[in-house]
Amino acid sequence: MNIIIKIKNLKLTESFKGFIKNKIGGIQKFLKYFNKNTTDNQKDVLEAFVEVEKETKHHRKGDIFKAEAKINVPGKSFMAKAHGDDLGEAVTEVRDELEREIREYKTKTIELPRRKERKQKRFFKFW
Repeated sequence: MNIIIKIKNLKLTESFKGFIKNKIGGIQKFLKYFNKNTTDNQKDVLEAFVEVEKETKHHRKGDIFKAEAKINVPGKSFMAKAHGDDLGEAVTEVRDELEREIREYKTKTIELPRRKERKQKRFFKFW
């Protein structure tokens, strides 16, 4: 997965860059479903855009940090936003929301054909 990080009103340190890549990169295990139809030449089809910012320079308390992430996969994109008083907390919230969206979508796309099959099976069983 290709992760692009954009920072506003903050300084990007290597440790924080690694933290973001670790958190957002962990979502890749949920995205194997979308990567199964690609060839070896198209290995990095998945892209994640992460934007982290300090909303204001003069406030010191409250939800002053904002994190946004958008993951593009073939045919679908997932987006999450979070605010927090700690930068790590905001990034973790974004990761959790993206994970929830991806699981929901995967369940919907996998479960719908299964339900149709069960319905057909029951129909032909009694016919």
